[in-house]
Amino acid sequence: MGETFSQLGSQKDENKSILPHGPDIGSKAASYSSNSSSKSFFSCAPCERAAAASFVTCPTCQGSREIPRELEKQLVALIPYGDQRLKPTHTKLSVFLAVLICLLTSSLSIFFLFPRSIAVQPAGLNFSSVVFDKADIHLNITNVLNISNSNYYPITVTQLTIEALHQSLVVGQVSNSLLLHVGPLASEQMFYAVANRIQDENTYKICTWLKIKVHHVLLYIQGTLTYTYLSRSEQLVFQSYEYVDCRGNMSVPHLLVPHLP
Repeated sequence: MGETFSQLGSQKDENKSILPHGPDIGSKAASYSSNSSSKSFFSCAPCERAAAASFVTCPTCQGSREIPRELEKQLVALIPYGDQRLKPTHTKLSVFLAVLICLLTSSLSIFFLFPRSIAVQPAGLNFSSVVFDKADIHLNITNVLNISNSNYYPITVTQLTIEALHQSLVVGQVSNSLLLHVGPLASEQMFYAVANRIQDENTYKICTWLKIKVHHVLLYIQGTLTYTYLSRSEQLVFQSYEYVDCRGNMSVPHLLVPHLP
């Protein structure tokens, strides 16, 4: 008995129409109702054109069947899994080329924009002049500084600060604002002058006594070079020792050291 009622209930459910009720839609979609002897309206029943009915192309039947226009927004278009629209041509090739181009661009950007070292090499004394007063030595020196850029982009030297010491005492200071451009993989040479005033009595005697043949003063030079690149600013510290003849003027030409790749 229970099985009989279940079968009757299932037949009643199958005989129900899943289309919305209405005088206009009911007459136009009568052949699309689902029952035990006919197919579901989702399977696109054969087209039966009516003179007064308006139809649109069924998107699930590849243009071979039609559905009423009034039901266009109520039915779901099912695209088969093997439809060519879901398999665009050269998809794998396009994805591979896109990934390859992205990796190549990233690698080149990292290679060319990766910061490399900036070399600052003191090249020594270029010119010196000495003046004596009653107890002090006024020693003016001009030194040479070689700057090498190992990057693939230019840098700009913006400031140079120099401090000269004699016997652990500061005898000269200078701070210059610059605008020196150093190109990619290039080297530049710059000159800086420092005016020193030595007030040591023993040093004064060494420089002024004629009986002494060697009149050299040891100066310790320490400096800070500020440069910018790619909107960033960094500093380099360098130092050197210079033996300067404090008896007379001296000029020593220096050549630019070529940049090593």
